[in-house]
Amino acid sequence: MLTDINKIWSLLEQGGWRHVLEILILAVLIYYAFRFVRGTRGWPVVIGFVVVLLALELVTMILNLQVLRSILGSASLFIVVGAIVIFQTELRRMLGELGNLPFFASASEQRESIEVIIQTVERLADVRIGALIAIEQSIQLQEAVEAGIKVDCDATPEMLETIFFPNNAIHDGGVIIKGDRILQAACIFPLTQRADLNKSLGTRHRAAIGLSEETDALVVVVSEENGMISHAYKGQLVRGVTLQELRSFMSSVILRPTKTHGAAKWLRSLANKRNRPAGPAVITKHEPRPPAKTRAK
Repeated sequence: MLTDINKIWSLLEQGGWRHVLEILILAVLIYYAFRFVRGTRGWPVVIGFVVVLLALELVTMILNLQVLRSILGSASLFIVVGAIVIFQTELRRMLGELGNLPFFASASEQRESIEVIIQTVERLADVRIGALIAIEQSIQLQEAVEAGIKVDCDATPEMLETIFFPNNAIHDGGVIIKGDRILQAACIFPLTQRADLNKSLGTRHRAAIGLSEETDALVVVVSEENGMISHAYKGQLVRGVTLQELRSFMSSVILRPTKTHGAAKWLRSLANKRNRPAGPAVITKHEPRPPAKTRAK
C-alpha cells in the first residue's frame, strides 16, 4: 500500500499531476456542455453525432481499418467547424448566459430588474390579478419546470401585466425572468410535497415553494383572491409582505453575488444542490387588506 502511494506521489512530482488536471478539466467541460444542451433542439443532434463517432471508432479498432482511422483523425478540424455551425444557437445562448453570471452583472442593472418586479407586483396587487414570477439565478430553471412558452423579450412592467392579464391565453402558470429578460411564460412549476402546509394554501403558493426547494430561484407571488404579496426562497414562503419588505429581501438575495463571496456561491451552485427548507414552510407577516367598499349611489 505504501509502495503504491509512493509511486503515485513520485509520478505527481515528475509532472504527472498536469495530466490529472487536464483530465479533470476536460471531464468538467464535457459534462457541463452536455448538461447545457440537454433539453434543447440540438440535443438529438448531439446524441446522434456522438453515437456515429463512437460506432466508427469502434469499427476501426475492431477491424483495424487504418485508412478510415486516419481519415477520422484528419477530419477533426472539419468536425469542430461543423459542430459550431450546427450548434450556433446553443453557443450564442451559452455565451449570453456567461455574460449574465454574477462576475459580470452590475449592481445598477440588478437594481433595475428588481424595480421592474416591484412595479409589476404593485400594479397587479392593486387590481388583484394573480401572478407567479420566478427570478432565475445560478441554476437553470428549464430542467425543473414543465411546458412553458418561449417569450425572450425585455422584462417591463407593461409586458408582465399583459402576460398575467386574465383574458390572455398565457396568463396561467409562471413566468421565468433572467436578468432583464423574460425567458418563458405559462410555465408549470413543481408543487411542493410538504404535508405540513395549510390546505387553504393555493396552487401558486405551493408551486412557488416547490420551485424554490429544487432550485436557487427567488419566486414572487401575487394572490388573485386578496392581492397579498409573497416571496419564496429556499423552500420557505413569506406571505403578506409590503413592497418595501419585498424590495429589501430581493436586494439581499439578488445583489449578494456581487460581493466578495459571490464567486464561491456560484461555484457551489454548479453542484446543483437542492435547497433545504429552513424553519417553518410558511410565514405570514401581514394579513390581507379587506376589499375597498363601494359607495352607494
